[in-house]
Amino acid sequence: MWWNPQQWAEVVERTPLVSIDLIVTNARNEVLLGWRNNKPAQHCWFVPGGVVRKGETLQQAFERLVRDELGVSTQSRSKALLGGVYEHHYTDNFAGLPGVTTHYVVLAHRLNAEQHLPGLGGLDHLPKAQHNDYVWMPVDELLNNPQVHTHTKAYFQE
Repeated sequence: MWWNPQQWAEVVERTPLVSIDLIVTNARNEVLLGWRNNKPAQHCWFVPGGVVRKGETLQQAFERLVRDELGVSTQSRSKALLGGVYEHHYTDNFAGLPGVTTHYVVLAHRLNAEQHLPGLGGLDHLPKAQHNDYVWMPVDELLNNPQVHTHTKAYFQE
């Protein structure tokens, strides 16, 4: 089940959202980051991810997000390492509505590109709906880059 933009704005205004973030690393211990197209966290480097939809199991949401965000078909959530549960608070929202904040409860999943995502193509082949550019960034650079969102940095500061 998915809502029209007005219904979705009402949900965002009234409740926290559950989401899955995909922390993808490669053999060089670099992290896959995308330049966000949309609010919240627009115009920042961020890990791929998205909301769990009403009626979706976590496995279904994981498979959809891996497909939609990374362009890789069917992936078992059991292969990913649960990297923790986080809260993301934003002062804005997807619709730009004044005074409406966004609150996510995030289930961070860690995946190794070579082991868990063999179908992951080059950066030029990744989907552009949520991110218009992608990079592999070393963790030390990520932590010191002001364009990487603080919520993404938090995954590597514990």
